Amino acid sequence: MTGADLLLLALGAVAVGAGVLVVTTKQLVRAGLYLVVCLGALAGDYLVLGAELVAWVQVLIYVGAVVVLLLFAVMLTRAPIGASDDLDRPGWPAALIGGGAGLGLSVLLVDAYRWSTVTMPGAGTAERLGEQIFTSWVLPFEVLSVLLLSALVGAVVLSRPDIGRRGDDAEASAGSLTSGGRR
Repeated sequence: MTGADLLLLALGAVAVGAGVLVVTTKQLVRAGLYLVVCLGALAGDYLVLGAELVAWVQVLIYVGAVVVLLLFAVMLTRAPIGASDDLDRPGWPAALIGGGAGLGLSVLLVDAYRWSTVTMPGAGTAERLGEQIFTSWVLPFEVLSVLLLSALVGAVVLSRPDIGRRGDDAEASAGSLTSGGRR
C-alpha cells in the first residue's frame, strides 16, 4: 500500500464515522457540524484521487452553501437546537433498511462487473466538464437551480410568521398593529 492509499482509507474512515454520527446524534446543530466533517473528508478523498475540481466544488457547494443553508433554516424556523425527544426513535428499522440496501447494491455491483477489469477513460479537464454541463446537462442544471430557488423562497416563507396568514388572522393582527394593540 502506498501513502496515497493509506490517506484515502483514513479519509474514508473519517467520512463514514462522521456520517454515522450525523444520523445517530440527537442534537440537530451537532448533526450539521458532523455533516461538515463528513463532506470535508469526502472532498479530501477527491483530492487524493486527483479530482481537484470536484473537490473544490464539494467544498464550495456542499460544505459552504448547503450546510450553511441547513443551519440558517434551523435558526430561522426556531427548531429545537438541543437534544430533542422527537429524535429518540428505535434504530433497528433504519439499520435493517440500510443494511439491506447496502447488501443489495453490493450484489448488484458484483453481478454487473463479475470481478472483471474496466478500462479507465482519459483524465478529465475543466474544459471537458464545462462542455458536458452546458451541452448535455443544461436542462438538469437549470431544474436544479429552480429547485434551490424554491427551497430558498420556502425557507423565507417559513421563517416569516406574517406571510401566509388567513384572512381573519391577518385582519386581526393588522387591526391590533394600527390601533396600538387596543380595541
